[in-house]
Amino acid sequence: MYFCITMKRKESVFTEKIVEWYVLNGRDLPWRRTSDPYIIWISEIILQQTRVAQGLEYFLRFTARFPDAFSLANAPEDEVMRYWQGLGYYSRARNLHEAARTIAEKGEFPKDYPSVLKLKGVGEYTAAAICSIAYGLPHAVVDGNVYRVLSRYFCIDTPIDSTQGKKDFNWLANEMLDHQNPGRYNQAIMDFGATVCTPKSPACESCPLNETCMAYNSHRMGELPVKSHKTKVTDRYFTYVLVRMGDSFLLHQRTGKDIWQNLYEFPLIETPDGLLSDSQLVNTSEWQDIMRLFQEVKAEPHWQSLCEETTHVLSHRKIHARFVAVQADSAVLPLAPEGFLWVKRQNLHQYAVSRLVSVLFDIFFQIND
Repeated sequence: MYFCITMKRKESVFTEKIVEWYVLNGRDLPWRRTSDPYIIWISEIILQQTRVAQGLEYFLRFTARFPDAFSLANAPEDEVMRYWQGLGYYSRARNLHEAARTIAEKGEFPKDYPSVLKLKGVGEYTAAAICSIAYGLPHAVVDGNVYRVLSRYFCIDTPIDSTQGKKDFNWLANEMLDHQNPGRYNQAIMDFGATVCTPKSPACESCPLNETCMAYNSHRMGELPVKSHKTKVTDRYFTYVLVRMGDSFLLHQRTGKDIWQNLYEFPLIETPDGLLSDSQLVNTSEWQDIMRLFQEVKAEPHWQSLCEETTHVLSHRKIHARFVAVQADSAVLPLAPEGFLWVKRQNLHQYAVSRLVSVLFDIFFQIND
């Protein structure tokens, strides 16, 4: 009985202080000035894998072009991907597009938790955020920030990526929830985790919860939260060949279920064990196919190494990339190989590319302009 009373008091202190802190220190962000579920949805999807400082500009640009679900639903996928370009994790954009079509078909954004949860790409966290902020429904969010704040404050070392850990933290998050204003509380704890109770170097000395924080008072801040599994990272090796004839560039669209699905890129040679050297590159069948394009129009190509190696880290993959350019000042274009197309420089902005290919563009034009 004593434990329950103590726990209840601790819960009350925690919730009150988190909300008090937020009222005074919460960040002024555009999606916090509205109860429009569409706008809140877009912000939550962008911020799943992107920090606020990086995502704000993309959010403003995306919602200016697609201010509601109907404009997003009616847009072609290529345009949606262009507006998402630079945010990464492009399946988010494809899911948004598909979910917007579902919303448009029904005529309005769903208004209850189970219906929101059914939208493509929406999980329990996102559904809870939308429903609590837009509709005031009592659903607690549980994301990385929430795991970190709760595990430290209550000094819980159950792994957050275990079945038991997910169950325990979900229960605790809902116990902490302010049922009178769940949207404000959810935004408060997320903001608190992002700006005060940070993964590294948390602001413990100035934290309004430090007197009752169990991890702080037992000097265990650096140990929590606990994860039982580390993400396995796969190395991949890409050699990109930028092919230019006159003012046109050779592009193709990635297909299948691999990374950067439906984005455009230059001819790519992927190898299993390392990047290609010059001598290895010129002996590949892909290189020979490229050379035949120049032979078809009797153009004399010259090539340059733009970058010997750069790395691009994704959540589960580390891309090692090399950039090579092959070009000729030919006014005549050969027939593009199957699956490829020639794109004039002034039209390149119409094609969504990965951040890595965007870097290749930048390097090429810095050297050749």
